[in-house]
Amino acid sequence: MKKTILACALSALMASSALAQSAEPLRIGVLTDLTSWGRDNSGPGSVEAAKMAVEEFGPTVLGRKIEIISADHQMKPDIGVQIARAWIDRDNVAAIVDVPNSAIGIAIHNLAKEKNRIALLSGPGSSAITDELCSPNTVHFTYDTYALAKVTGAAVAKEGGKNWFFITADYAFGHQLERDATRFIKEYGGNVVGGVRHPTNTADFSSFVLQAQTSNADVIGFANAGQDTDNAIKQAGEFGLGQKAKLVGLLMFDTDVHAIGLKAAQGTYMATASYWDMNDATRAWSKKFMERAKTAPTMIQTGVYGSILHYLKAIKAAGADEPAKVMAKMREIPIEDVFVHGGRLREDGRVIRDIYLARVKKPEQSKGPWDYLEIVQTVKGEDAFRPVSESKCPLLKK
Repeated sequence: MKKTILACALSALMASSALAQSAEPLRIGVLTDLTSWGRDNSGPGSVEAAKMAVEEFGPTVLGRKIEIISADHQMKPDIGVQIARAWIDRDNVAAIVDVPNSAIGIAIHNLAKEKNRIALLSGPGSSAITDELCSPNTVHFTYDTYALAKVTGAAVAKEGGKNWFFITADYAFGHQLERDATRFIKEYGGNVVGGVRHPTNTADFSSFVLQAQTSNADVIGFANAGQDTDNAIKQAGEFGLGQKAKLVGLLMFDTDVHAIGLKAAQGTYMATASYWDMNDATRAWSKKFMERAKTAPTMIQTGVYGSILHYLKAIKAAGADEPAKVMAKMREIPIEDVFVHGGRLREDGRVIRDIYLARVKKPEQSKGPWDYLEIVQTVKGEDAFRPVSESKCPLLKK
């Protein structure tokens, strides 16, 4: 009898082991920018952050090996969608992560709904993703134009920055960021005196900076991203614009400050969802990241890490990998990782988390590599992101 029980137990164990080995991997696709202007704030660092999330969680979930794959969308929507469709149709990718660039992010957001997959968006900023375009299949994890504009625009307007001039990237993200910022500037007694739009991947900003200079604005808002932000603020510094007006990077990262240099970037205001030097835990995680990526982590990259970790925890907690069940569990359990504490996923797909107002340090204030930011204010997620009362998302109960 004992031999029979033992044989059955061994047989069941072997069957379970064989099933785990034969089960198709749970594939997570990091769709990012490896070659264009967003490479430094997402790109290879996002891929490393994804791998670090899996290493922290463990190599398997529900008996399936977790596999991270990645591809370069080159900041081109058609290429991004082509890659994502192939991943879903050919490789059975369960979730698509990162996706810097709002035009591509919105396309992947729509595709995930069409194909019943999950989009874990850390890279795109358009607040429309969780507003009029909301979907039950999307998690907008890190930041959006509404929060960036409110945190920076309101703070600078309160400090007396009343007359604004915008230098804006001419695509969906830039337009949305300028619109959102304009709203909060006006709410706090400010005024927009002018603006100019530029194509992405612009190297020479001298004509745009000169227009800003002649506007006599006391705040210059940069509604762009990546190398465009770097070039614009660096050239604004060369023209001495920062001595006459406050500079506000409406979407800036540690990597941008690194590229610009503290001399040109000092005093610039920015908002961020994470910073590597907040506490012992963020410093320890970031040290590991820096060893692998050779750069400090941006909020996009920490968002890739956090969104994957939360996704895997939800699969484990749900005991299933069906998108509807996983999304329900992601909304149910609190978001906890090295950079997010007490976060929550709202029904519109918006993750509600703290956002920080930061100011770039003067060169003499920096104590070492990547010591670039002074955290000026912590803004609670409920105060930073669009409230339910203002939302156009039909998934939200008002």
